[in-house]
Amino acid sequence: MKTKYFFLSVLAMTTLLVVGFNAQAAQAPLKEVKSAKGNVSGANVFNRLLKKDAQRNAAPAEDGIHDSANDGTHVLQPPLIAYDGLPTSEFGNYVDWVKSLDDGLLKPRYDLSDPTVEPLVMDLDIVREVKASMPDVVFPHKPHTQWLHCSNCHPKIFIPQRKANVMSMSAILLGQKCGVCHGKVSFPVTTKSCTKCHSKPKPADWKPPKSEASLKNPWR
Repeated sequence: MKTKYFFLSVLAMTTLLVVGFNAQAAQAPLKEVKSAKGNVSGANVFNRLLKKDAQRNAAPAEDGIHDSANDGTHVLQPPLIAYDGLPTSEFGNYVDWVKSLDDGLLKPRYDLSDPTVEPLVMDLDIVREVKASMPDVVFPHKPHTQWLHCSNCHPKIFIPQRKANVMSMSAILLGQKCGVCHGKVSFPVTTKSCTKCHSKPKPADWKPPKSEASLKNPWR
């Protein structure tokens, strides 16, 4: 009887080891992706501005984005020359594009074929309340519509209806919602850029909301 239990115990331990080994083998690691910034996790390749360049605003043929073998790449104006004289910023490509617009230093062309077409600028701020202690988000339509037509965002990325869009920082960091542009062609999400969006302080009497469990059973 003792021998029987001994063999059953050995069999059970062997089974657990095999199952554990197979489970580990099934969990493939995140794919490493080679980019201009070095090896980065496949989870964050969309945001190539998270890691700073060794050289700020490198020439197109040296930035790791443009095709250096293409003759047309070498015709493009280097950013350090193109951005000369524009207001500076602490992040992204280090240009304050909104101030450049406000100062009249830039005038984006609104139509590809007709340079006389005037942009449809909407001067409307949308405030999104944040449940946590972070300041609320203020989305300014004006600087966005000075660059882009409404159809770039609506309705594919954002449904133009109150409470119709579920948003989170996780989604943005994964390249959704605001992350469709920010981190690619607009300033990235970094610890320095938080206050550019989270710009409306909470009221003096603000208190963190209670969880659903606390509301159902407040005496627990």
